[in-house]
Amino acid sequence: MTRIALDVLDVQSPPKQGRVSIALVGNPNSGKTTLFNILTGLRAHTANIAGTTVEQRRGKFRVGGQDLALIDLPGMYSLSDTSPEQKAARQALMGEVPGQPAPDAIILLLDATNIQRNLLLASQVLELGLPTVVALNMCDLARRAGIHIDTDKLARSLGCPVVATSARLGEGVPELCGALTERLASDQAHRLPKALSACAACGGCPFTARFNWAEQVDNHCTQRPTGDHDRFTETADRVLTHPVLGILSFLGIMLVLFGLIFAMADYPSHAIEWTFSAVGAWVWDAMPPGDLRALLVDGIIAGVGGVLVFLPQICLLFFFLSLLEGTGYLARAAVLTDRLMRRVGLPGAAFVPLLSAHACAIPAIMASRIIENRRDRLVTILIAPLLTCSARLPVYTMLTALLVPSQPIKAALIFVSAYSLGIAAALLVALALNRSILKGRPCPLLIELPGYKRPNFRNAALSMIDRGRLFLTKAGTVILIVSIGLWASATYPKTPPPAKALALQQQAEQLQTTGQDAQATQLRQQAQSLTTEHQLSHTLAGKLGHTIEPAIKPLGFDWRIGVGIVSSFAAREVIVSTLSIFHNAGEDDGNKSLLYDSMRQATRPDGTPIYTPATCLSLLVFFVLAMQCLPTSIVARRETGSWKWPALQFTYMMALAYTAALVTYQVTGLVV
Repeated sequence: MTRIALDVLDVQSPPKQGRVSIALVGNPNSGKTTLFNILTGLRAHTANIAGTTVEQRRGKFRVGGQDLALIDLPGMYSLSDTSPEQKAARQALMGEVPGQPAPDAIILLLDATNIQRNLLLASQVLELGLPTVVALNMCDLARRAGIHIDTDKLARSLGCPVVATSARLGEGVPELCGALTERLASDQAHRLPKALSACAACGGCPFTARFNWAEQVDNHCTQRPTGDHDRFTETADRVLTHPVLGILSFLGIMLVLFGLIFAMADYPSHAIEWTFSAVGAWVWDAMPPGDLRALLVDGIIAGVGGVLVFLPQICLLFFFLSLLEGTGYLARAAVLTDRLMRRVGLPGAAFVPLLSAHACAIPAIMASRIIENRRDRLVTILIAPLLTCSARLPVYTMLTALLVPSQPIKAALIFVSAYSLGIAAALLVALALNRSILKGRPCPLLIELPGYKRPNFRNAALSMIDRGRLFLTKAGTVILIVSIGLWASATYPKTPPPAKALALQQQAEQLQTTGQDAQATQLRQQAQSLTTEHQLSHTLAGKLGHTIEPAIKPLGFDWRIGVGIVSSFAAREVIVSTLSIFHNAGEDDGNKSLLYDSMRQATRPDGTPIYTPATCLSLLVFFVLAMQCLPTSIVARRETGSWKWPALQFTYMMALAYTAALVTYQVTGLVV
């Protein structure tokens, strides 16, 4: 569906100083996002309301030669302060947000298929006294259900213009904009309906009066067929909300969803990796050796590539979630899982974000926005990184190959155990948080089950683009800075090559003169590996590894593993390339078997092997539970609005990982 050309509306209005702002207000699932996208197209951005973590979308559109700013406030059922979203929306409408004046007018969306429930919010919005135009949305669905609403009677009852619309189909949108322009041009003050004026005059009256008023307006304006009900919705819900069949259907849908995400993201992710690798190789060959070349290739290009590799998963996740939400199914999925999740202090709405954490914790944390209650959202964010993400898989593969080489059944069991450990830890931590710093029962799931609808692919695509752009602009910049900082810490200060490396280089030159090229090449590789290891050990990261070695020695780790742990904070899989450098198997040859053989032969200063079964199991457990992902912490800070919660997340996960790895190493060392 193409964007409707609103500029052609022949409505004259007097010019105003500055851009006129319009607030878009409505219940969840009322079609607000679809209408916002139709009016603004891609000329929009998402940002937090000042002083809060509550998001609002802002865009612009042009009607009758006048530029208008459109503010899409969070979907809500009332303006009471029972949630951060409702409080922030009320403050925005009242002009109480610093630097953001009250809107000049309001577009109030009412769902034509359930007008009585929508009128509860309408009663509060109309009391604000701002020029208001009502969009009676989803009229196509109301017609299909045999519901007829007299818009003239409704307009008289509400005291403001009412326009029948279907944002999904684009019906009535030009007429809505015309009514809005006329409302802005009119000097007539907003008239609160008499019945509502009496209700408001008593000051903070109980919601019973609002319910009664909404019921009276609905009965006066609406005609419904006898026994009306959406037969398709009723038939589908017999299966999709059934206690047993519903759960099985949900699991099947989620498996298909994340199977598609993994499959579809694989190709663009590999394309991104290949592109940045090719660009890095080209820059490396085109520039003279030096720190500037290393900074561009290893710091900036690798850093940007490391950020963009997450983008396909994030975009696809939000695209499919938007489609599911558009069909009305996502609300039913939350209802199905609510009972199971609440036993450990989580709401049913947390299931989808936690399931997506098996792809990546970053989109999982971003997807937690579907959870309305802040306490429940915080618990979900805090435990999401415990679930095994795709970035852990290279580490699992390396350690499994060291533990059980060429034994696929045992390797599969190790993988299943690692996944199970992450899930069990997440549930136990959620239970502990529920009984300590985040006490309280999960918020009861009070959710509307809308009728099933065909999804709006354009709306899903715009949501995908918006979230992808938000990830790049907000998280990407900080991640790039962190990546450059980690590169610098692993590069400086520089030290001359060790004497042994210089001796090997001299021997290689002598062999070269006698025609023994193969032996000379081998000695040069050994000299390069020794030089690289020596230099790394004296950099800031290397010194940190030596500094923390006494603390990690009880876990079976030496200083080289310590450097790998430190470097893997940028991304977990970095430890594989770090250890490959330390163990004389450069990552350039891409031969993993060489790396594993070299690691098996690696010894400590006393001659004992480093990578014993106890050490490998300890390191595996550590990476299952540790918070080895700075990008996740950055996104968690953005979503919570404070460094307090990411700091708590990092502290408890590292403490849990250390303790579990310590027990694993000590117990395994006694048994094996």
